[in-house]
Amino acid sequence: MIRKLLRKVFRRAAPDGDNAPALIPVQTHGIAPEEVSYAGRKVCTVLQEAGFQAFVVGGAVRDLLAGQTPKDFDVATSATPEEVRQLFRRARIIGRRFKIVHVMIGGEMIEVSTFRAMIDAEDAEKDEHGRILRDNEYGSQEEDALRRDFTVNALYYDPTTQNIIDYHHGVADLQQKTLRMIGDPKVRYREDPVRMLRAVRLAAKLGLAIDPAARRPIREMAELMDNVPAARLFDEMLKLLLSGHAVKCLTQLREEGLHHGLLPLLDVILEQPMGERFVWLSLENTDERVSEGKPVSPGFLFATLLWHEVLVAWEARKARDEHAHPALFAAMDEVLATQGEKLAITRRIAGDIKDIWALQPRFEKRAGKAPFRLLEQPRYRAGWDFLRLRALSGEIDMALVDWWDTFAHAGGNQREGMLTAPTEGSGRKRRRRRKRRPGGEGSGANASGE
Repeated sequence: MIRKLLRKVFRRAAPDGDNAPALIPVQTHGIAPEEVSYAGRKVCTVLQEAGFQAFVVGGAVRDLLAGQTPKDFDVATSATPEEVRQLFRRARIIGRRFKIVHVMIGGEMIEVSTFRAMIDAEDAEKDEHGRILRDNEYGSQEEDALRRDFTVNALYYDPTTQNIIDYHHGVADLQQKTLRMIGDPKVRYREDPVRMLRAVRLAAKLGLAIDPAARRPIREMAELMDNVPAARLFDEMLKLLLSGHAVKCLTQLREEGLHHGLLPLLDVILEQPMGERFVWLSLENTDERVSEGKPVSPGFLFATLLWHEVLVAWEARKARDEHAHPALFAAMDEVLATQGEKLAITRRIAGDIKDIWALQPRFEKRAGKAPFRLLEQPRYRAGWDFLRLRALSGEIDMALVDWWDTFAHAGGNQREGMLTAPTEGSGRKRRRRRKRRPGGEGSGANASGE
């Protein structure tokens, strides 16, 4: 009874005053079926032929309308996860909070979710701050649209009819460059605090202005991010930084005063005067690589974001008369441990970060065999790129970067001529004095053959 009452209340609050969605034909929206991946179309076709509703949904439709290439194609359906799994040979159910199905078609993975129902606020499993912990109540497409976060994400595209079904004027909002929340923003942020970060990321990516009603509560509710699991925070941080719009995202966060407390690492990035130029150069470089379709290493990116934290800790340890090399490794562990409490940086990425940091002092050694050994390191190129960013930011002299660039591309004889003379007491091993045999062949004057 309560659930039915809630449904009536939400329906009454629908923006258009009734339950009928807008049906937008291909002549208006212009999305051709070929723009949807083969796997996405195939999943929809199989589900529809089995008697279920199935649509490409959310970000893929939004991006196609905005003239951008979607990274993936999600499908929403009236079929339950178990029914979806039975229809596809390569399918598995994942998730606890939201049960979804991963369907593999060729080399592409399609995420299939069942229409979500409106849930009773009292019956929903939540934490003490209002964040929903489990949500596997299934309902109608209309309810599913109402459960989505932003109007531009509540769009359903049918590859068969080529129509877009729009319950909340998402297409109009996209045309008017507005990012608007579905429902009460405060309630929606409490349900899932990550939506605050997602609002900023989507606005920057699509060039939208956040609706004042959705923007206003972010600053006062930012502390709710402390209740989000570290692994999910790390995932959202990666999405923001690797979106290709990281500079724009963080600039907007700073301009609106939303960077304090929203994510642990944002305070580190945006409030360090010594390393600010270094960080922005890194983000600009990352955005450029993403726009050019080049690979981006999360380890390299996080190494740049945290480098000046390491420098501060390293200098403090050296000031306490700790040896430079062990002090660097201790500083690295200290910074990663501090961030690891809030961001679940994976062990593999943490290893990549430490490898890049550990190479930096080795670039100072340009005598003997050390330069040759450094060139053989698997992380040499990443280390050199990192060194170059340090020089561009003014931390070190660009001459060091140029020397290594020339050395790496030089021939054998030229390399030998570039080596610097070892300083006294560095790089030269003390020769061990040979013990003289008491007598006989190979000892004393007889050893010289005279």
